[in-house]
Amino acid sequence: MRRLRISAISFLNTAPLMWDFEHGDAGSAFDISYTLPSQCASALESRSADIGIIPAAAYAKIPDLAILPGVAIASRRAVRSILLVSKTALETVDSVALDTSSMTSVALTKVLFAKRWKRSPNFSPMPPDLDQMLAKHDAALVIGDPALKVDRSRITAVDLAEEWIHMTGKSFVFAFWAVRREALAECNPNLDLAAVFQASRDHGLETKSIEQIGREWASRLGLSEADVRSYLTENIHYFLDADALDGLRLFYRYAVEVGALPSAPELNFLQTARAVAS
Repeated sequence: MRRLRISAISFLNTAPLMWDFEHGDAGSAFDISYTLPSQCASALESRSADIGIIPAAAYAKIPDLAILPGVAIASRRAVRSILLVSKTALETVDSVALDTSSMTSVALTKVLFAKRWKRSPNFSPMPPDLDQMLAKHDAALVIGDPALKVDRSRITAVDLAEEWIHMTGKSFVFAFWAVRREALAECNPNLDLAAVFQASRDHGLETKSIEQIGREWASRLGLSEADVRSYLTENIHYFLDADALDGLRLFYRYAVEVGALPSAPELNFLQTARAVAS
């Protein structure tokens, strides 16, 4: 048996999910590294990690993954950290710079342009430097902590989760925990991965935990503690529940229809994978 390797995201929105790994005993059972969302997927694909908080889009591209049930980074309202910033009205956007640290938000942008805004602009991947992106394009996709720091009072910015919800009435799932099925055969069979990750999420969402995260992250991001707390408790939905799963399946269908993603496999959860592995 060996310690499983976790690839996590170095954004504020994962702080509650990582609570027990950073403040409790869960971390002693794993090797943990932090990176960007797209690189979490790459780490699973290259087998340099066993578990990752992967962009939802990655599930359509990486074979033999099992989803850890119940935990997600999702939204049931405006999410604040996935923005399309534009120099012009959406009806006249001809070129869009896409944040290279994203996968799911890139696909969501393409879905919304095709399905909601009925436009086919040129898309170009770029590093997340908003000034550089807008210097060369009509609009720019920015995600995560950089998006939280955008001054929306001085620039036109569309919240993509809010646009998805207006269009579909469904929650949007940005990311979830997934494990490589072949790695399950190498870990401690008595380790209940689903319970470990759900408990970490639950402990991270306790009031005292959110208050501590607010104190630690406010100065890093140049936000108030109240802004950090409201983002984590009001804008992010951390549960992969029935509505989130409905929205996820609809996203996969739309992404295939507009050519943003290949067809995703059926959602395969950890219980099934463990049964196969054993």
